[in-house]
Amino acid sequence: MDDLTAYWQSSTTWLEQHPQLFMAVGLFVLLLLAWLSNAVVKRMLVRGLMRALRATPAGRDETLANSTVIARLANVIPALVLSAGIVFVPEVPEVLVAIIQNVANAFVILTVALAINGALTVINTIYERRPDSHLKPIKGYIQVIKILIYAVTAILIIATLIDRSPVILLSGLGAMAAVLMLVFQDTLLSLVASMQISSNDIVRVGDWVEMPALNADGDVIDIALHTVKVQNWDRTITTIPTRRFITDSFKNWRGMQESGGRRISRTLLIDQQSIGFLTDKEKEHLQSFRLLRTYLREKQEEIDSWNSELREDGKAPVNTRRITNIGTFRAYVSCYLKNHPGIHQDMIQMVRQMAPTPDGLPLQVYAFTATTAWVEYEGIQSDIFDHLYSIIPEFGLRVYQHPSGVDVRELKNVLASPEHAEQEDARPKSTDA
Repeated sequence: MDDLTAYWQSSTTWLEQHPQLFMAVGLFVLLLLAWLSNAVVKRMLVRGLMRALRATPAGRDETLANSTVIARLANVIPALVLSAGIVFVPEVPEVLVAIIQNVANAFVILTVALAINGALTVINTIYERRPDSHLKPIKGYIQVIKILIYAVTAILIIATLIDRSPVILLSGLGAMAAVLMLVFQDTLLSLVASMQISSNDIVRVGDWVEMPALNADGDVIDIALHTVKVQNWDRTITTIPTRRFITDSFKNWRGMQESGGRRISRTLLIDQQSIGFLTDKEKEHLQSFRLLRTYLREKQEEIDSWNSELREDGKAPVNTRRITNIGTFRAYVSCYLKNHPGIHQDMIQMVRQMAPTPDGLPLQVYAFTATTAWVEYEGIQSDIFDHLYSIIPEFGLRVYQHPSGVDVRELKNVLASPEHAEQEDARPKSTDA
């Protein structure tokens, strides 16, 4: 033991005679202690803490298990060792001691700030797993807190590096208020917009929104402080500034989705020249339609009662009421919708005539499907109009469309046919007086 003490004293005496080497050895020992403290904390304490955490229900969560919060906090220990141990290293200039302490303290501040921000990210991730998280997203507020933390961290780091009180820096911010307002104007506007969106429940994650001004039409997949991401139906992503949902008009289809029914509003263009009264033979044919039996019977009784009051005037058909093919078809469509399993029976249904146009008489079908799913909705709507277009000739009606090339060719063939030529030859010719 005495030999070891003597060796240590002789070594120290020799190093004191070589101050530069003495300082280098002291710095090496300090760095070695910092490295050992980092290894001990990360390999023993952090790993042990993580194993203990995984043994709990919260530790089995993948988000918490992959979080770097604890690992970042472990980096504080080596910095504290350097800050506290540098004063014991011999022959180190005071200026270098101050620089190392300031840098180490600044590193501690930065590490703690990063750990806090990591914890906030974990909190937001866990909150988003709640079933009602899309109703009140907190991502925008989390981002505001992070911005404040980074701002405070920047001030503290600068104050630590220059070895001045943070109050001195804060007092100078008053003169920079106008500049800061310009720099952070988007953040301030976005913060106000996020608060209004959240408090007024304007937009939620999962809503179908349509904003034609920005070519956005799809589902909201993310609401952040500055932007709202919309995934369009072509799978592209449109990023919209949050404040645009306050300043611009847009359509939110949430009400339709929550109602359980989606609107069908389409028209059939009826050729007006095909509209007329039903003959007895046509009425007998339409009696075979199960959906029309009750309508035709009640309508005929109503018309017969009306016509019986006309007495002598009722002998002329022009004075009587008769059943029309367009009215019967309209009644058929109404009954068809009431018996269709894909139509929401608790919502409004209507089949009406609209103002005639040069393209025909619009007959509008207005109803709501029993589903809001896009594919199912389009299938139900298509099935309904497939049926209506196919059955409309049974009523003696025609759907109007502009003449096509096929119509022109058929007309040309008719005019060039021998039968047409014979009819033209048989037609009396006019003679000049």
